[in-house]
Amino acid sequence: MHSALPQDALVLTVRAVIPATPTTRILRLDLNRGPFAFAAGQAALIGPAEQELRIPYSIASAPIETVEHGWLDFLIKVEASGRWGQQFEAVAPGARIGIQGPYGSFLFPVEPPERHFLFIAGGTGIAPIRAMIRQAILTGQPGRMGLLYSAKTADDFAYLPELGEMAARAAGAGGLDLRLHVTREAPDTWPGVRGRITSSELAALIDDPATLCFVCGPETMVADVPRMLTELGIDRGRVRVEEW
Repeated sequence: MHSALPQDALVLTVRAVIPATPTTRILRLDLNRGPFAFAAGQAALIGPAEQELRIPYSIASAPIETVEHGWLDFLIKVEASGRWGQQFEAVAPGARIGIQGPYGSFLFPVEPPERHFLFIAGGTGIAPIRAMIRQAILTGQPGRMGLLYSAKTADDFAYLPELGEMAARAAGAGGLDLRLHVTREAPDTWPGVRGRITSSELAALIDDPATLCFVCGPETMVADVPRMLTELGIDRGRVRVEEW
């Protein structure tokens, strides 16, 4: 174990570890009234303060929330196959976390000219998408938003109650149109779609070729969805992809 931290790292305290799904947790870091400027959709490098290793994670909290509440949220997959699970022990409130950043150009524009927005998320790829949607709603971004969220099972949707509430509140104004996909297991009562995302499901959320699209998820999704969007008439310049 290394004892020295990179010189440019902040050291923050874990305020809370909040269950999100059976295999993910929301890691909430206390900024202790300090500033941390970032754009919705960006990422940071984080890791236990006692170690040098930092792993990239998208920031799940919206900038407005971070300023108001004084915390940063990250959605962490805690099972052994996750990036955190492979490298670090479980964290608990009071633990010290080193952080560097922010990084990345996958972000929601401050004043986008578009008025239609489509977000496609898979698994923990919902983290930066959640930050973008929250920021757009909190800033009163005009226009319509659609979210197509895919997960392995019906239990693997992080932020689902919150997303459902945002969709319900925004529905009257043509705001957030929420669609859910399960790629593996789902109960017989599952009301969403089963299987991988297809062009027909994307087409149902696109009625304007000037739709600004954001894609974040597994490699196969990041490879396939942009192609389908362009085939549906979306200019490739309006398709933003989060890639590690």
